[in-house]
Amino acid sequence: MTAAHAPIEMWNLPDPKVEEGGVLLETIASEVCGTDVHLHHGRLAGVPYPIVPGHVSVGRVLEAPGVEHDALGRPLTKGDVVTFLDVHEVCGSCYHCLVVRQPNRCPSRKVYGITYSAKDGPFGGWAERIYLQPGVRVLKLPEGLDADDVIGGGCGLFTGFAAVDRSDMAMGDVVVVQGCGPVGMSAAAFANLRGAGRVILIGAPSARLEIGQTLGADTGLDLATTSVAERVAAVREATGGRGADVVIEASGNPAAVPEGLDVLRDGGTYVVAGHYTDAGDIPLNPHTDINRKHAIVKGQWGTDFHHLVGALRLLGRHADRLPFASVIGGRYTLEQAGQALEDVAGLKVTKAIITPA
Repeated sequence: MTAAHAPIEMWNLPDPKVEEGGVLLETIASEVCGTDVHLHHGRLAGVPYPIVPGHVSVGRVLEAPGVEHDALGRPLTKGDVVTFLDVHEVCGSCYHCLVVRQPNRCPSRKVYGITYSAKDGPFGGWAERIYLQPGVRVLKLPEGLDADDVIGGGCGLFTGFAAVDRSDMAMGDVVVVQGCGPVGMSAAAFANLRGAGRVILIGAPSARLEIGQTLGADTGLDLATTSVAERVAAVREATGGRGADVVIEASGNPAAVPEGLDVLRDGGTYVVAGHYTDAGDIPLNPHTDINRKHAIVKGQWGTDFHHLVGALRLLGRHADRLPFASVIGGRYTLEQAGQALEDVAGLKVTKAIITPA
């Protein structure tokens, strides 16, 4: 990706010199997600174009000099199938890293597939090889899972887990999830696994709502066939007039936020997880929407290592209840990456993946 709005180009990059502690992967699959569309539309600041996109990927270990274990201490050998935390180079000593334990806000934070230049090397998944620098946290896939199981959820798998974790939802809570892309589907799935009394998924198109219900949502409200007033009435009817205990915004649409606060009960928790990029402003009334409502409003920007660990553990244990491989709507070669971006932007596929081989 040489620049915002520019056609995707095929480049040959030099083979990386694999340092002691580094890991070279043969790419099995990498996702094409909404963030990649935002990158192509120039909606993220500080992107060092040209870049190799693909921030969540699964690969096979080719070389790993001096690396005998993954980040959880499990033996790691050539041929193992792994994924990795895309966030790298956090300093570990700034206020955010050391005091408030929020490394995703570290000013030195870098992200594979987003904030590394292609001139630095194959630091993204849309390539035949991915070079993981020393210190990148590598995780072997749980036994019984393959690349499709993980990439079918992609970054949405981990962001959805993080949003539910951030919500502090209790067993029996009524949870509304706004947005039925991979983040929303994952949030609905993990809310269900955490013991939600009811999960209501709002979004479109209807085919995505249906997939979301196979993953854990109890009810789907279609944006294409219902009005805001009808959706608010439906949530209130399902909750004895109170509203949802927890609402998770996973749509990336600013218009979802006032509606989300409207369906939230007094004293409920609202987690905004879908606005990784700046999609614009909205009018809010601080008195009626937040203060008088006694609402708890939280942001969840990106993910941390423990989100990957938790999501993969649950995926490994509950693979039958979390068939994320079924979310994959299109497979694309490297040469078809531009088409994959168009299809994701046009909502033609729920999850597109790049398979270099």
